[in-house]
Amino acid sequence: MSINRKLRIAIDMDEVLADTIAKFIDLYEVRHQTKISLDDMHGKEFNQILPPHLSSSLRQYINEKGFFRDLPVMPGSQEVVKALCEKYDVYIASAAMEFRNSLEDKLEWLNEHFPFISWTNIIFCGHKILDVDIMIDDRIKNFVTFNGRKLLYTSPHNLLINDFERVNNWNDVAAKLLH
Repeated sequence: MSINRKLRIAIDMDEVLADTIAKFIDLYEVRHQTKISLDDMHGKEFNQILPPHLSSSLRQYINEKGFFRDLPVMPGSQEVVKALCEKYDVYIASAAMEFRNSLEDKLEWLNEHFPFISWTNIIFCGHKILDVDIMIDDRIKNFVTFNGRKLLYTSPHNLLINDFERVNNWNDVAAKLLH
């Protein structure tokens, strides 16, 4: 590492900055009158708890234009990410290529909620093969080839995983990286 370079952090979007699960819960209640709670999801993916007749709808909804545009912001994320930008080189890294309509939605969402992140620090990719020092992500598949510090951001689907340094919320991120 160069002596003049700040440490680099890659931060995932979905389930780290943006609450996709809250959107799914609302969507299934409105469109299908199906109530889903976070308690039902403990250690499971969202599609695993859907009734069988709705299981194929998840991929359809996530590919809709606009799905990623109005996601709720994770509490505390804006303030902590802004503070991280003072100390680190911060990059937003999202596997956006998986969902054909997500690129524009995600960019507009970031511009609205994280306007202090330059477009030069937004990485929309497939595999997260990144040259950073710290990665904050809810998916352990993104840690497989990553050699830096891995912070697993808690999400219902990863609650049974204990092999990584965990952050439960943005206060935890601040405590680990800003002090």
